Amino acid sequence: MEAPGSRENLAIRGYELLKRDIIRGVFAPGEKLLMSALKTRYQLGVGPLREALSQLVAERLVVAISQRGFRVAPMSLSELADIYDARAHLEAMIVGLAIARGDDAWEAQVVASAHTLAKVAQVKDAEEMLSVWDARHQAFHAAIAAGCGSQHLLQVRAALFDQAERYRHLWLQQTVFSAAALEAKRQEHAVLLEAILRRDGARASELMREHLLGPVSIIGELLQASQARVD
Repeated sequence: MEAPGSRENLAIRGYELLKRDIIRGVFAPGEKLLMSALKTRYQLGVGPLREALSQLVAERLVVAISQRGFRVAPMSLSELADIYDARAHLEAMIVGLAIARGDDAWEAQVVASAHTLAKVAQVKDAEEMLSVWDARHQAFHAAIAAGCGSQHLLQVRAALFDQAERYRHLWLQQTVFSAAALEAKRQEHAVLLEAILRRDGARASELMREHLLGPVSIIGELLQASQARVD
């Protein structure tokens, strides 16, 4: 017999592994997710995999096809533009609220996360660089957002982030493996941090919006290129 909670743990593991692979492009947009192949790849049973797939359907990374299983959700230029426009406006509002409401402890956490992110250049291995930079970049932006003081806004922010992850990964590979692109992002973060420390909400909101919308054109080109290779 399964130990109490073991099935739930297996479903969580399946969800995390499958989500990672979808985000990293192991499974292409629109590709059918065959249960037999998933069982072999993840060494999991049908039950945990179905639970994992249902969770990914809720996050719009997977599409359920009536009586025909599951497919990876498609990606499109229109969805890219919509998600990033929503994220840019929401994050701009959140940073303004954080500056108005954040205390000294919040400010110190933002500075600490910015410092940690700036030191990522010391990582030399390519795959480690990708993983470490992304984690620290997320932590920097999460530290900023935490000051807004609204759990509901943070939940909406997290949902939009999840929907953007596949698109972000295209940009992330382009950025992290390019010294020039990485340096440009470092400068953007430094200017944003300066505005936050000055408690200039209007300027920080403007910078945040520009920072998040900046990658859209690059991601669009990469998306079109990847779709052309599939076609």
